[in-house]
Amino acid sequence: MKKIILLISIPLLLLTGCASKNLLPRHDVAISRDSERIAYNVAGEGKTALVFIHGWSCDARYWQNQVPAFADDYQVVSLDLAGHGHSSADRLACTMASFADDVSAVIDKEHIERAILVGHSMGGAVIAEAARLMPEKVIGIVGIDTLQNVGERHPQKFIDDMVAPFDADFTNATRNFVAGMFPQGADPRLVNWVREDMSSAPKTAALSAFRYYLQQYVDGEAARVFDDVRIPVVSINARLWPTEPEANRQHIADYQLYYIDGTGHFPMLEEPEEFNALLRKAIHSIEAKRGKSM
Repeated sequence: MKKIILLISIPLLLLTGCASKNLLPRHDVAISRDSERIAYNVAGEGKTALVFIHGWSCDARYWQNQVPAFADDYQVVSLDLAGHGHSSADRLACTMASFADDVSAVIDKEHIERAILVGHSMGGAVIAEAARLMPEKVIGIVGIDTLQNVGERHPQKFIDDMVAPFDADFTNATRNFVAGMFPQGADPRLVNWVREDMSSAPKTAALSAFRYYLQQYVDGEAARVFDDVRIPVVSINARLWPTEPEANRQHIADYQLYYIDGTGHFPMLEEPEEFNALLRKAIHSIEAKRGKSM
């Protein structure tokens, strides 16, 4: 009987080992244009690469529920932008264009020729800039709880007033900011982790990124970038903040909106199964428009 069990077990272990090998991430570092060292992870294989870009004061760990879910069908890349996570933090001006250079450095190092970029929050601005930078490689972008109204404009004083509390007391201002990003009844363990994690980010890089991200809504760059982005753009947004799809379509040539209900600003962490289903739908929509054989 033991011999029979052993004969049955060996092939199963071999199969499990093969599957696990494909899902196990490979870690590496790419060098961005300004010599920042960009830490990234790669799992899975596929003609299309899904490149996940985190939001402000976050890192690649925020995609922990997406990497294994998509690595069977795609090459899945997640990275830490400069000044975040395990990447270096020597950049003085953390602009959205400089973060796009980080994405480009990873894509170039991995020799990716066909990519869909997925960006959360501030990452939505980054993937728009990256798509403008790499029109021959990026076939679509998916923004997660971002791009609510790219044409919205604010006076400079609005931005200055918003940044001031973070400059005065970064840790507590970030804790309070994050607490308001979750709906009532959210998992308190998740809320605590995100609150404490984001409030532990390096202050200098975080303030620089925050200012440059918000500045797009003063100078109009949030909308202007889409003058050069002629690929499908999809949002998967919560209802915490209103999204204005018709306003977006005045600036974005091909825009779709999917709502995810019952979550706050971090749907990929709060409701990963529902979120993954919507993300897969968004990816299929982009691939159908762009052609799988391109």
